[in-house]
Amino acid sequence: MVLKCILIIFYILSIIISIRLILENRDPSKTLIWILIFMLFPGIGILIYAVLGRNIRKLKINRTHKMAESMKRDKILFNLDEMKELAEAQSKMIKEKFLKEYEQKDSRILNIANLLLNIGIFPFTINNNVEIYVDGNEKFDNLIKDIRNAKDHIHLEYFIIKDSEIGNKIKNELIKKAKEGVKIRIIYDDVGCWRFWFHRSFFNDMRKYKIEIIPYLKGKIALPIGGQLNYRNHRKIVVIDGKIGYTGGINIGDEYIGKNKKFGYWRDTHIRIEGTSVYMLQMIFLTDWYYNTKEVLIKENLFPKLNIKGNSMIQIVASEPDSDWESIHYAYFYAICEAKKSIYIETPYFIPDESLLKALKCAALSGVELIIIFPKIADHKIVNRASYSYFQEILEAGGKVYLYNKGFLHSKVIIIDDIVASTGSANMDLRSFKLNFEVNAFIYDNEAIRKMKSEFMIDLENSEELDKNEFENRKTVMKIKESISRLFSPIL
Repeated sequence: MVLKCILIIFYILSIIISIRLILENRDPSKTLIWILIFMLFPGIGILIYAVLGRNIRKLKINRTHKMAESMKRDKILFNLDEMKELAEAQSKMIKEKFLKEYEQKDSRILNIANLLLNIGIFPFTINNNVEIYVDGNEKFDNLIKDIRNAKDHIHLEYFIIKDSEIGNKIKNELIKKAKEGVKIRIIYDDVGCWRFWFHRSFFNDMRKYKIEIIPYLKGKIALPIGGQLNYRNHRKIVVIDGKIGYTGGINIGDEYIGKNKKFGYWRDTHIRIEGTSVYMLQMIFLTDWYYNTKEVLIKENLFPKLNIKGNSMIQIVASEPDSDWESIHYAYFYAICEAKKSIYIETPYFIPDESLLKALKCAALSGVELIIIFPKIADHKIVNRASYSYFQEILEAGGKVYLYNKGFLHSKVIIIDDIVASTGSANMDLRSFKLNFEVNAFIYDNEAIRKMKSEFMIDLENSEELDKNEFENRKTVMKIKESISRLFSPIL
């Protein structure tokens, strides 16, 4: 009798939540998936929804607007105004002067840049020097050198930080700089760093030296009508003295330097930037800091005057579940639709939505060379199996899929027609486009793109092609597993 009453309550809650989902006018596929889950697993389904179901975008919470409003209220908006003026000046330069010189060369550069400007304040900057790293050892060697040379401040923001060999090496270097008086702030994702829920000494050792460390959206399972556990900060950002910035796909852990027996060599992509684009990484960090602490850190020393460092053309783009537009998603969609010769993609997870999948298939069917490099080794089985179900359609359209077999591929790169490339924290999946807080660099510089394409071709040599005929004739049980996994792709 008690069990029957509990089941009735679960079904009533499921109906209420289902009605709410319908009224929110969500993607029909997502709504139907949730309703199916509630019907099949009424109790467990509600628990899953409590963790994964909240649609934060529909709540109209814009973190940047809230920060600006708070600053205005506290009468400390002047520095933010200076940053806004910088963005507006660069926007005007792009629209009226600089990019028009490139319009005759390829109008798509102008269109992509303007798209990202219209979506949000993502200034396009031309005075950058960019270095591209293809594994963790290369990135960390240079990062440690930059940390040692820091004079004023060090800001770090990572999805994953582990109490590991490289983690302790970074920790010790930061403690040395803190003793010298360098101000250090660290943001970590509370779920990505779940191990620190139980072992807190790693961060506490740094806090002893006045290093400020905060979790992003502290993880907690809430009621079915709330919950923020599903919305994670997947960004990887380092800013040193406001002059040097890092972003890409590499977290802090020993697997990222090839010291995990399961994965072996870890292939990734990360970039180091000097130039005005560092200001944009700094603003993203400071916005995230404010959102979690309500502490405003817009100060002159964080935005020092910069000498021209190079001529690489970069747009730093943030994507967040509470913004009005899915910035990285939109830019990818436009660039893919406009591709004329080639689309090269590296991603550890491949779960596109219907619009992106259709754009890729249209490109392949029209004769554009479409190549996707994907890891042969799986780190998340359900996501990996779901990805293979999408590969079936890519192969049928004439695209090619290669499985990287030198180690684990975690690189997140897209190169379109050698005119634009993007790398950062965003994977080619729905989670990155719609649920996570991400940051990517859109690069329009010929030399940097040439370097990224060269590394892509090297990875291609270390990969095996997924044969269309063999793939179609794979075991039925595997097809079933992939199809079932795909059913859950809207919420993976």
